[in-house]
Amino acid sequence: MLLVCRELWAEPCTSPTQIQKRRHRHIAEVQINFWSLSGHSDIQLSVQLRLLTTQEGLMAKRMIVMLAVMAALLAGLGFVKFRQIQAAGAQNANFQPPPEAVTTTVAQRETWPSTLNVIGTATAIQGVTVGADLPGTVARITFESGKPVHAGDVLVELDTRQERAQLAAAEAQRDLARINFGRAQELVKQGVLARTEYDNTSAQQKATEAQVGEIRATIERKTIRAPFSGILGIRQVNLGQYLAAGQAIVPLQSLNPIYVNFGVPQQTSAQVRGGRTLRVTSDDLPGAEFTGRVTAVDSVINEATRNIQVQATLSNPNGKLRPGMFVQVQVTLGASRQAIALPASAINYAPYGDSVFVVTNLTDPKGKTYRGVRQQVVKVEGSRGDQVAVVSGVNPGDEVVTSGVFKLRNGAAVQVNNKVQPPNNPKPKPEDS
Repeated sequence: MLLVCRELWAEPCTSPTQIQKRRHRHIAEVQINFWSLSGHSDIQLSVQLRLLTTQEGLMAKRMIVMLAVMAALLAGLGFVKFRQIQAAGAQNANFQPPPEAVTTTVAQRETWPSTLNVIGTATAIQGVTVGADLPGTVARITFESGKPVHAGDVLVELDTRQERAQLAAAEAQRDLARINFGRAQELVKQGVLARTEYDNTSAQQKATEAQVGEIRATIERKTIRAPFSGILGIRQVNLGQYLAAGQAIVPLQSLNPIYVNFGVPQQTSAQVRGGRTLRVTSDDLPGAEFTGRVTAVDSVINEATRNIQVQATLSNPNGKLRPGMFVQVQVTLGASRQAIALPASAINYAPYGDSVFVVTNLTDPKGKTYRGVRQQVVKVEGSRGDQVAVVSGVNPGDEVVTSGVFKLRNGAAVQVNNKVQPPNNPKPKPEDS
C-alpha cells in the first residue's frame, strides 16, 4: 500500500481578496493507492479534505480537548478497577475456609468376635400343598384354616358313593368265588373234579379278592389326610366343589424345627463347616433371637454369584419364624480377634478403598499450626450393630472423626464438638414406633 499526500492550492492568487481567502481556506488532497498482492489491479482513493475556517478550528480544538479528558478519565477508572481486582485476587489467595464442625472418638482396641453377617431365608423342614389324589366332588371338609394338625388327620373327604356300590358288588363276587373254591377243593380230593377246573376256580377267587382291595384303595385315596404334623394355611376349596387330580387344597408347613438357608462368599466357605453355631434375628421380631447350628453345606459354588449355599437348623417352638421370612444371620467362624471398633458413620466408603479422618496438628504454608484432619486408608472386616471392626490403618489413641466425614478433605481444618454423638452401640434396640 502506498500513501501519497500533496497540498494543492485551489486556484492561483490574482487579487488581494483571493489572497485573504487563501489564508483562511485551502484544500489538501490525500491520495491513497492500494495494490493487490498479485499486482494485477490497483485501487486509487482520492479524498479532498477542506481545512476548516478559524471558527471551525476552535470547535475542533474543544472537541479534541474533551476527547482527551474523557480518555484520561476512562484510563483512570480502568486503572482503579485493575487495582481493585488485583487486591481481591491477593486477598482470595490468602483466604482460609472456616473450620468444619465434627464429632470425634478416641480409638480403642477391643475383643471382636470372628463372625460373618449375611442375609438368610427361613424355610420349612417339611412343607407341601396338599392336593387331591383322584378327581371327585368335595363331600366333607374337616379342617380350619391356620390350625395345627397331626399326621394322619382327615382334611377332606370326596364323594365315594359310586365306589362303595362297586365295592359291595365286588365283595359279593368275592364271597361267591370263595364258596366255589371250597367246593372245588372237596371235589378234587374225591377225584371227581379235574385239576384244570380247580385251578380256574382258585384264580377266580384271588381275582375277586384283588378287585375288592382295589376299590377299597380308591375309597381310601379319596379321603385326604395330613401327611405330617404342622400348621395349615388358607383353605383353597369349598364344599361341593369338583376337584381335578392334583388340584391344591391347603398348604401345610412344619415350623418346629425350621431351616434357614443363606449364601456365603467362596473365600470364607472353608471356615463355614457343619456344627458351626449361628445367631438369627429379624427386624420384624424385635428382641427375639434364635440360635442354631449349620447342618449342611452345598457341594457346588454358584458360578453367577460365587457364593455357596449353607443350611442351618433352628429351634422354633412358638412358630415365630415362618417360611419365606427375611432374617439376618451371624455365623461364628472361629476364635475372637483384636480390632478397633468405630461407629459406622466414621467410615468413608469409596471404590478405591475405605478411609477415616484422623484429627491431628497440622502446619499451613505460613508455618502456623492448626487442628486439621489426615485421611487414612483402613481395612474393615465385619460389623455388629452400629459398629464396624477396623483391623488396620488406625492405632489405639487416634482421634477419629465420627460424623461430618462427607464434607472433609485431607488437610482440612476442623473444630471438634462432641455434644451430640452418633450411635455407637454393638447391640442397638430399635425404639417402638
